[in-house]
Amino acid sequence: MTPGTQVSRLPPLADPPDDPLLRELFAETRRRGGQVINLHLTLGHAPKVFRARRIMATTLRYEAAAPRALCELAIIRTAQILGGDYELNQHIPMALEAGLTREQLDEVENWEDSDLFDDKQLAVLAYVEAMAADQGEVDDYTFAALARFFTPQEIVELTVTIATYYGTALIIKALGIRIEDDGRRTI
Repeated sequence: MTPGTQVSRLPPLADPPDDPLLRELFAETRRRGGQVINLHLTLGHAPKVFRARRIMATTLRYEAAAPRALCELAIIRTAQILGGDYELNQHIPMALEAGLTREQLDEVENWEDSDLFDDKQLAVLAYVEAMAADQGEVDDYTFAALARFFTPQEIVELTVTIATYYGTALIIKALGIRIEDDGRRTI
């Protein structure tokens, strides 16, 4: 990315940034093997908020008991429901790395008519649909189907994952964060 390039509706943020907290967050991203993406360059205008969101995302991705592939499946479907092309651009590679297949990812939008998902995946997708498309109106049948496969801890983790990425899609849209066109990816 060229320094000073517009990545959102907000003014460009320098990389490396002047703020010491942001310098550390960006350095940490690079140490883990990721790249500083436009979402970081936008949220970096509020370094403490960016740090808090980073902690949440890292916890959901790497410290959750819920299987990573199912969390990524939830993120992908949430992004689709909200028209979150930015999140799809970042998370499709993560979903593939977590074990979902390209064929499954191609079928997520039409999951109800697909035979590529097992019962656990279907329970997650139905739950996402209720949370994201039906604004949190999860009926007892959908919740019971989820509870057949997941512990209370995993249910909370999946719920927070869906809610977090629902919010992320809203932030990206409101701030006009542009999709990276230079291949940068986070991890």
